[in-house]
Amino acid sequence: MKKLILLMLLCFSANTIYSQANYESIFSEKLGEDRQLKILLPRGYSDDDNKKYPLIIVMDGDYLFEAVAGNVDYYSYWEDIPEAIVVGIKQADKRFDDCMYSEQNSLPIETGAAFFEFVGMELIPYLNKSYKTENFRVAVGHGETANFINYYLLKDVPLFQAYITISPDLAPNMNEYLAERFGKLENKIFYYLATSTNDVGSIKEGTEALNKSLTGLDNKNLLYNFDTFEGPSHYALPAHAIPKALESIFFVFQPISKKEYTESILKLDSSPVEYLQEKYTTIKDLFGIDKKILVNDFRAIEAAIKKKEQWDYFEDLGKIARKEYPDTLLGHYYLAQFYEQTGEPKKAMKTYRSAYILEEIGGITKDLMLEKADEIKADFGY
Repeated sequence: MKKLILLMLLCFSANTIYSQANYESIFSEKLGEDRQLKILLPRGYSDDDNKKYPLIIVMDGDYLFEAVAGNVDYYSYWEDIPEAIVVGIKQADKRFDDCMYSEQNSLPIETGAAFFEFVGMELIPYLNKSYKTENFRVAVGHGETANFINYYLLKDVPLFQAYITISPDLAPNMNEYLAERFGKLENKIFYYLATSTNDVGSIKEGTEALNKSLTGLDNKNLLYNFDTFEGPSHYALPAHAIPKALESIFFVFQPISKKEYTESILKLDSSPVEYLQEKYTTIKDLFGIDKKILVNDFRAIEAAIKKKEQWDYFEDLGKIARKEYPDTLLGHYYLAQFYEQTGEPKKAMKTYRSAYILEEIGGITKDLMLEKADEIKADFGY
């Protein structure tokens, strides 16, 4: 039953994405020909605002684009990942030429070198000019193209900040190149690698060897995740790997989960409010996105403060809530709790009552605020 439901969802998603995708052609002087692109813009994309979006470049766009675009659209709808512009490069009859590398040093040559330059010197500048792109870019590849996207890592300044390498058919020297490069990273790079128990034998062996090399590295700038899936073939693997890859790359962007709450926040020796601020600062630093703090995340920090009875932190939380949601009850609710729990009931009562003209939010209602004020009045006889 679960497989049937998943299949229905994937079919619906693929049809929806297919109908929304834009098809463009770009002439490449490097390649001496036109290249066909598939482009999916976020649902809320508009030229009338200043919002910018991460850029996801999908190699093998003929078959891989819909799988990536469907997952990006779904996860971004639930705010688990940011909205993003997804661009697929059609390579069906050019794949071998595009991925050509030297047998001597495993680096791109001839048509492979031309395709490498096309992406970096023509496609990315074209997309940056035509669409509202952020500086955070993700590359996605499968098989030969999963090997190819690694070449952009070897540049002094990598073209992409995140790499989804699914069942890569690695060039002979790639393992050595990547291990050396990752050991010297000075900026954060997300790297996701996947194979399966039923992958092509030589590819699986090479992928596992690469994983062994990368696992042994000690560089905090390498944000690395590896998966071995049980069952899927080489060709079925992208459907399993893509959602896991997106989750791993954008983990910090996701709302605070039960796992993050119990394993990270409740175990803090420092302020949970500072943890919340650092989470959103990290989102800004990594992805260039100035994300508004979710009400869900405010409530998670509130729960932690109550559980550990660290009442003083409600003052800082209230100030941040006022800044993020100035027209709502949220900030007043936390400040009133701060006064109530730190021995200033009269201030607490006034704060609860003064918020009556503000908007309700996240289950915090005007009736709740008045009830809190009335309880203090009854207890202290004000």
